[in-house]
Amino acid sequence: MADLSKVEEHLMLAILRLHPNAYGVSIRDLIEERAGIKYSFGTIYAALERLENKGFINSREGEPTAERGGKRKLYFTINALGQATLQHSLMATDVLRRGTRWKERLA
Repeated sequence: MADLSKVEEHLMLAILRLHPNAYGVSIRDLIEERAGIKYSFGTIYAALERLENKGFINSREGEPTAERGGKRKLYFTINALGQATLQHSLMATDVLRRGTRWKERLA
């Protein structure tokens, strides 16, 4: 199973939560709102391209909109391979984390 970076995990979780309306801005906003992490659009789109190249997500163009000057939004969905890879990655983290004894904060 392929390894996922933390950014890729965050993007895939956001795509799942936002389905079927996951596009760059909505993904970034959800991650910032829920996790308190603000990724740049460069980071987001580079990672989305990697995920699509790995075969974990699919993209489709939406309809052109007047407020975007006739530009189309690019929507993303996670496919079965992507879901399986994400579950494996998250479970591996959970197993490693289970039973961890957190030490007091170091000065």
